Amino acid sequence: MELTQNSDKLIYMRLKEWLEDEILSGSFPENTQIPSVAELSVSFKLNHITVLKSVNMLSDTGILYKKRGIGTFVAEGAAEKIRNERHSEFYQKYIVSMISEAKKLGITADELLEMTERGYHNE
Repeated sequence: MELTQNSDKLIYMRLKEWLEDEILSGSFPENTQIPSVAELSVSFKLNHITVLKSVNMLSDTGILYKKRGIGTFVAEGAAEKIRNERHSEFYQKYIVSMISEAKKLGITADELLEMTERGYHNE
């Protein structure tokens, strides 16, 4: 297992995103157990407190739930919740700034749509 090398994000946030990605991909289906904090610590060579912080963040938002003495599990509806959160973040982070820059450059909505479609289909 490997975390994406992204120096502008703290390691616990990268691990949180990795866990979310694994849920979205189906590697950790709903109502199944995820690796323990100890297992994740060893796999990623991280301090267990760092791993625990990531797991707790996902538990606090209802993505994961804990069964005392058994482990941590993916909550029902977790993938949809992650998709909705990321959809909103994507809009705020990329679309709003793209539209703002397009307006500064005098790019019309139609031109922007055409550029977006061209880029989407070329990737």
